[in-house]
Amino acid sequence: MPRAALLAWAGLALAGLFWAGNSLVARAFVAEIPPFSLAFWRWSVALLILLPLVGPSLWRERETLRRAGWRLWLAALLAISLYNCLLYSAAQTTAAINISLVSTCLPLATFIGAGLLLGQWPSRRAWLGLLLAMAGLLWLIGRGDWAVLGGLSFAQGDLLMLLATLDWALYSLLLRRWQAYFQLPALTLLGALVLLGTLMLTPLYAYDLWRGARFAASPANLLAILYTALCASVLAYHLWNLGVRELGASRAAMSNYLMPVFTALLGWWLLGEGLQTYHWAGGALILSGLLLAGRVQEPRP
Repeated sequence: MPRAALLAWAGLALAGLFWAGNSLVARAFVAEIPPFSLAFWRWSVALLILLPLVGPSLWRERETLRRAGWRLWLAALLAISLYNCLLYSAAQTTAAINISLVSTCLPLATFIGAGLLLGQWPSRRAWLGLLLAMAGLLWLIGRGDWAVLGGLSFAQGDLLMLLATLDWALYSLLLRRWQAYFQLPALTLLGALVLLGTLMLTPLYAYDLWRGARFAASPANLLAILYTALCASVLAYHLWNLGVRELGASRAAMSNYLMPVFTALLGWWLLGEGLQTYHWAGGALILSGLLLAGRVQEPRP
């Protein structure tokens, strides 16, 4: 595997780890921070982190940003504003592990979307990798017993998370499709998306304030916002955008199958939840599927 592709996969895995932590934070602080407020402050702090780094570049690239026009606004709406509001609203009524599990619909949605929007139907090897990783996911969900799958139930938050996953798939595909319009340094593009997305989140935060939904500026709440801003926003989004540029939307989406594995590992580390045989078996299947799909070269649009 080329060194650039290997680094892209490593970056996507790290992004998945950060997002698994974001799911835990979203659920742990559901009673402390309203969803729109968490989304707004997450990206406001992320913008404060990014502006010193990309401010001069944003000014230099203003003509490229102007040409991107409505495409840039739509990408910011999907990736920053809508996705995060759906995710944090989902956390109100579903568990963190459900958020991770439902988000693993992303590879299938992206595989189909890549064919419809980009004309790039994945190869048979990629589909085989997808099915292998999906089998590992189902083994994790069923805790090593296929009969458990028949008794699963889903909450309203799971539907919201499914909408968030479809939203993210569309963003990833458009990021690939409009690559010619987004000829910017990766961090500069992220800064532009965060700036526009935060502007669109402002009315929703004002709505939270209007209805009296506020949160205390406690150390725990501020630390949670800082984690979502730095790790789950600036670092994870930057790594994701780099991964999509290098590998394509379909292969990058396969990394989402790692999120339940990371959630299980974080649960073991932070909550003392034991790792069972089915965790290792499911993780091995998922990793095998990723390795198989990772050998496929996706053409650039």
